Amino acid sequence: MAVDDYEELLKYYDLHETIGTGGFAKVKLATHLLTGEKVAIKIMDKDGLGDDLPRVKTEIDAMKNFSHQHVCRLYHVIETPKKIFMILEYCPGGELFDYIIAKDRLSEEEARVFFRQIVSAVAYIHSQGYAHRDLKPENLLIDEDHNLKLIDFGLCAKPKGGMDYHLKTCCGSPAYAAPELIQGKAYIGSEADIWSMGVLLYALMCGYLPFDDDNVMVLYKKIMRGRYDIPKWLSPGSVLLLSQMLQVDPKKRITVRHLLNHPWLIQGYSYPVEWQSKSPLGYIDEDCVTEMSVFYKHSKTSTSHLISEWDYDQTTATYLLLLLKKSHGKPVRMMRTVHVREHPVSSFKDLRSKHSLDCEDACRDDLPYVFGSMEFSDDELFYDEYPLAGIEPLTPKEYSKYHCEIKTVNSPSVTPGKQSYTTKKQENKENFDTKAPKSDSPFLQPAPWTPFSKRRGVLTTPNHNSLAPPKVEKSPHVREAPSKKQAVTADIISVISPERRCRSVELDLNQAHLDSAQKKKGAKVFGSLERGLDKMITMLTPSKRKGFTREGPRKLRAHYNVTTTNLLNADQLLNELTKILPMKNVDYVQKGYILKCKTQSDFGKVTMQFELEVCQVSKPDVVGIRRQRLKGDAWVYKKLVEDILSSCKV
Repeated sequence: MAVDDYEELLKYYDLHETIGTGGFAKVKLATHLLTGEKVAIKIMDKDGLGDDLPRVKTEIDAMKNFSHQHVCRLYHVIETPKKIFMILEYCPGGELFDYIIAKDRLSEEEARVFFRQIVSAVAYIHSQGYAHRDLKPENLLIDEDHNLKLIDFGLCAKPKGGMDYHLKTCCGSPAYAAPELIQGKAYIGSEADIWSMGVLLYALMCGYLPFDDDNVMVLYKKIMRGRYDIPKWLSPGSVLLLSQMLQVDPKKRITVRHLLNHPWLIQGYSYPVEWQSKSPLGYIDEDCVTEMSVFYKHSKTSTSHLISEWDYDQTTATYLLLLLKKSHGKPVRMMRTVHVREHPVSSFKDLRSKHSLDCEDACRDDLPYVFGSMEFSDDELFYDEYPLAGIEPLTPKEYSKYHCEIKTVNSPSVTPGKQSYTTKKQENKENFDTKAPKSDSPFLQPAPWTPFSKRRGVLTTPNHNSLAPPKVEKSPHVREAPSKKQAVTADIISVISPERRCRSVELDLNQAHLDSAQKKKGAKVFGSLERGLDKMITMLTPSKRKGFTREGPRKLRAHYNVTTTNLLNADQLLNELTKILPMKNVDYVQKGYILKCKTQSDFGKVTMQFELEVCQVSKPDVVGIRRQRLKGDAWVYKKLVEDILSSCKV
């Protein structure tokens, strides 16, 4: 893996472990250095993408236009000759699909809470002229506030003539596909999304799909007939709503406009579903602008101007993550406890760390999640050099003085409707048919938005547009608006804070290599990931390995992705699993208390990949099994894992 592909990324983010894999991508947890906020980084290999490259372009273009409380937020896009990095909102709660599995099925009240959020997200993207076309529980993540975020816009479409124009491409997941798609007819994207939402609601309240079969052709026949079982626990209101959404004839299907005010969705609420964005594109928060102005020693006017270009570079990411901190009630402050280098930095490649390795174990107690429908195996990251740079921070006295001066600058904040932007239309390679009859728009006029202008290259703008802090002077003052060419990106972000000691295993291994080389110990740190990790562990002092146990299982909090047992002995449960897996035709590789499992077809093709980890669960203090799907059909995975767990003598 080329170092150059990760140099730009490592200027701004501290990489941690892989939390999802996919057919052409993997997702890593990371920390944004300047704000300290967690993010998810989707890493895609251009050569591996092949014909899917336009799909990635579609996803990026769409997400740059979205700003909604129930849509996963895009912060930053970095493109190198071989890689594409999408920095996205991190949702630690995992997939809605896993939540359904853990609960078996949701109560009508809990399903209503989630479904209102789904309707809100879908109504919003429809109002922006997009159809999602792949709505399913795997594409809905749960954030730290237990709210849903819609993801995976790779199959979305924006019809050239608006939402009333027909589409022809058949795509999405078969079990959620509308009858008109299966029949190969031209269809309206919003109507197809309503059908998928009906299947999704059924799965929430029933715990299984309304149309399901191992044979795809049989499945299609069931969908085209539109007949499904009605469990006895469903209320009359739920049955009515499902029947209105799962209409085979799309013209008889309920619309999003009527869903917003549907009696079932309003039950227990005094207001309709709120679909408008709570943070529309184009609005710039003054507190975030002030903080960035102070940190970079630029005027608020120039800072607002750079933010309002929405290039989805480091400037955009820093602003949006500060806004996220503010929304969670955290101080709107950037990280200032950074190392000050003794000598000026001449170039990015000349950077070297002068510190000894200082980190805690890289294991985390909170559970990872699978980011969408990922199907790719993780690989090892090794670097010939680990670049570090420093920022000379403001002293408390300078900061206080500069904060007072910055408030005196006349810099009107950017507000919706006050600026004029030139938009670049997003087009996706769809075949369009004749125009369907127009209906009155069910939405209010959307809030003014800022386009992603001046794009160059295949997908993104070059990532050299960030704000750069000038050298610290004795008397800080407000500088004039800098040109983007003058921004020195390499000197801004690549910093290591003494407090930031939990880094990814890959980066720590590399740092250990550099330190040992500098000290002329001649120790070989690099090799396999396992050997390197063992060597790094031996270098750590006992105080810095607090809570780290190599021999025993991880201690995790109770979570819906963890199945508790009646056992107290982790080894006994591990032995039980290793006996059962071969009986279920599951191949596995054991790494400590983690079993990396897979199933294969008769022709040797991998059909399913998942992890089972024996862990220690606190409150109650018992042994549990953490499960995580990596590849394969979600519902097939559900049946297989349930079969495995039910066969355990626990």
